[in-house]
Amino acid sequence: MFPSRGRAVRFGKHAKIWETEPNDLTQTTTEFRPIILAGGSGTRFWPLSRKARAKQVLTLDGDRSMIQQTVDRLGPLASAEKFWVITNGLLSETITGQLDWLQGAQILSEPAARNTAPAAGLAAFLIERDNPDAVLGMFPADHTIGDEPRFLETLSKAVELAASGANIIVLGVTPTRPETGYGYIETGTALSDGSMWVVRFTEKPELARAEEFLNAGNYYWNSGIFLWSAQTLANAMREHLPKTAALLEKIAAAYGTPEFDGVFAELYPQCENVSVDVAVLEPQSAKGEGASNIYCFPADFGWNDLGSWTTLYDHTHAKGTHSDADRNVTQTASSLAVNSTGNYVYSPKKFVALVGVHDLVVVETEDAILITTRENAQEVGKVVKHLAANGKLELT
Repeated sequence: MFPSRGRAVRFGKHAKIWETEPNDLTQTTTEFRPIILAGGSGTRFWPLSRKARAKQVLTLDGDRSMIQQTVDRLGPLASAEKFWVITNGLLSETITGQLDWLQGAQILSEPAARNTAPAAGLAAFLIERDNPDAVLGMFPADHTIGDEPRFLETLSKAVELAASGANIIVLGVTPTRPETGYGYIETGTALSDGSMWVVRFTEKPELARAEEFLNAGNYYWNSGIFLWSAQTLANAMREHLPKTAALLEKIAAAYGTPEFDGVFAELYPQCENVSVDVAVLEPQSAKGEGASNIYCFPADFGWNDLGSWTTLYDHTHAKGTHSDADRNVTQTASSLAVNSTGNYVYSPKKFVALVGVHDLVVVETEDAILITTRENAQEVGKVVKHLAANGKLELT
């Protein structure tokens, strides 16, 4: 079913008006549960991001934080009480404040960082006890989507396929460059609903192999968005990660009881520290095309993971936001650029003058300044490691 044109989706004080007619899963018999994975250590956007102020709670693209935008765009597919957020203790208070329309019990704080397999698996075991047929959508909290109606249309198809059997759905982004920072999905036979069988997953390849994938034409970047029923994921965890699955089942059994916090704190750190891609998708795909029941829908809706200051520059410049004719992107009180091109500057309280400089990234906060180049901006994590190793934890 479709909502009426111009339907308002309102969470908290925010309303979004859809100009098209996305599928509305709140009106179907399929129960859709968005699971927002919102952990992270806050290194990619240092010094603006910190452990307690990671990328997902920053307003990098517009006036809403990344996690608020993630929840907002899923509003037409699920009512507020169907959302779950899995984060950590350093971010939970901020996220609870930003998502104040969610109940506190819907926001779980991991007692230890254990990557995406335990986080996704915990959601599956919790919801399996309530409705094993509910379709779970796993969404990173910090991505941007350019064409949201198209995104919702693709998700609706993926939910329908996930609900039709023990199927696993991934959304794959058509690669535009030989990127070594993303995992890749190799696809096979194209199907009538627009999906494709998945042949295998490959984690972050070397440059030469990434170039081969780009030229082959049947490889996609792994967006990190997955859909499956609660029972399908729980069973896959039992099969491929049995030790962790057993721990998560015990945690889920304690949910809603006075013992939950203690059981969660004791058992969750014993879970294996591994991504859901490596723990579940790779061994499942090894069963072979078709036999694995893994499908890929193309994510042709303007996906961007905003993984570094460089990609934020590219994204902001492409939108024309804060950008001048010389490709300088400046988020400042005011600025002047003289014989300067391709720079990114973040200093919202100050006038900034750029004179004869090119392709720089300059980010100022109250207690730190980052100066690098767009080419080397991904190395900022080394700064955070240095600060931690030298006891300057207040800067991390």
